[in-house]
Amino acid sequence: MTDALTSTTLDTPAEPGGGRQRPAPGERELPGWLRWVAPIVVGVVILALWIFWVDVLGTAPRMLPSPIAIAEEFVRRFPIIVRAMSVTATNALVGLVAGSVLAVLFAGLAAAAKPVDGMLAPLVSALAVIPIVAITPILNTMFGASSQFGRQAVATIAAFIPVFVNVLRGLRQTRPVHRDLLRSSAASGWQTFRVLTLPTALPYLMTGLRIASSLAVIAALVAEYFGGPADGIGTAIATYAKSGRAALAWAYVLGGILIGLVFFLVTSLLERLATRRSPV
Repeated sequence: MTDALTSTTLDTPAEPGGGRQRPAPGERELPGWLRWVAPIVVGVVILALWIFWVDVLGTAPRMLPSPIAIAEEFVRRFPIIVRAMSVTATNALVGLVAGSVLAVLFAGLAAAAKPVDGMLAPLVSALAVIPIVAITPILNTMFGASSQFGRQAVATIAAFIPVFVNVLRGLRQTRPVHRDLLRSSAASGWQTFRVLTLPTALPYLMTGLRIASSLAVIAALVAEYFGGPADGIGTAIATYAKSGRAALAWAYVLGGILIGLVFFLVTSLLERLATRRSPV
């Protein structure tokens, strides 16, 4: 039963967007090393232009320091910045995990029952359009200025939407012919889920996690910017930007960028592992 289903599903695309796409007919596939070198070259060019604008021309805005000054502040304040990064990363991680778990549960209910899907659709649409800057002060006030829960709740809402949408789409990708094949083989509901539904939906879940990871970090940073406890990357950026210490504020921005890169790279790796196709 499993072999017959596997041989059939191998002929269908397994990647909903996370895997590398094949080149179109007549197009030549770019070498793998170019995909790594090109972003590095672009980054070096941007840094060179930035340094030239600030240090050579001297016409940059006052709140735009040189990358060299930012790097010096980042190294000098590294222990303090790392502590702030740990707070932001924890809030983003809690929000990502909580939002993903809730999204998978609700997507499973929506896929299993159309009435539930009808009830959840307007709620999810409402959550998707809630401005973070509007709800963050409310949640921070609701749960107290000394609690991180408001910030984590904002990250949870941000992560919930992409995971829910992608998982629900993945759960609906199973073909009737595959379900009929399992039903004719007397497969139980758990066997159908394990052999068909889960492998089909897993790439979509990983894609949702990759998108949600960046949104969770952004939401955590914005939530810290708009109040709550006096820690975290967002709070430090707001504090030092208002006091005119531009280089230090940008050093914390660099810390936030590093958090986002780590989240993105980890979830991208998980997505690549999940969407890796087995050889026929």
